[in-house]
Amino acid sequence: MGKPLIQQKRGKGSPTYRRHSFRSPGTAKVQDRGSAKIIALIKSRFHTAPLAKVKYQDGAEGLLIAPEGMKVGQEVKIGADAPLELGNTLPLKDLPEGSFIYNIEKQPGDGGKFVRASGGVARVIGKTSQGVIIQLPSKKRTTFNPNCKATLGVVAGGGRRDKPIVKAGTKFHLMKAKNKYWPKVSGTAMNAVDHPLGGKRTGRKGRPTIAPKNAPPGRKVGMIRPRHTGRNK
Repeated sequence: MGKPLIQQKRGKGSPTYRRHSFRSPGTAKVQDRGSAKIIALIKSRFHTAPLAKVKYQDGAEGLLIAPEGMKVGQEVKIGADAPLELGNTLPLKDLPEGSFIYNIEKQPGDGGKFVRASGGVARVIGKTSQGVIIQLPSKKRTTFNPNCKATLGVVAGGGRRDKPIVKAGTKFHLMKAKNKYWPKVSGTAMNAVDHPLGGKRTGRKGRPTIAPKNAPPGRKVGMIRPRHTGRNK
């Protein structure tokens, strides 16, 4: 008998587990278009950090991850000739050691992949012949291409996780805003009709592990089945 598993439900493309992209303001990435002016600070349900809506000098508009201290009307610059100021984006090779950065590119020109969550910050540790060593928020040190760009500052929205969720209802609405499946129930905790690993036995959840009756020597271990059923007379 088939069982409707959550994994299958997700694979069908059902709206129950689809993240509606039309509710997203757009992709937040750095574009190498020179200078840009901050025209608005907005909130996105797809990002934990506030976003800065910018207008580049060529008239194009885009979105950037906003750092702490950024304000509307501020001008940010992108490129090797940008000064060392808050919100400016420069190549890693032009950043001094000890700089606090975020939105680090994985490959030159990809717009930023690392350290984008609220309150996130990385630090330039040193420079070698292999590349620039960056200490990520996890304290892990990674070597990046010197031509990859990063933005100076600390991602805004820090302290978001300091406030306790307290109750399940709050968590429910937080996950519902991003249309994520929550709570995640393990298969062994389900009923037998809902999952192959489900069952009503409380002592040991999951499929029975009784050794087969015709198991060879060495295989008949663990929960060995009884020789016969019923009561002896």
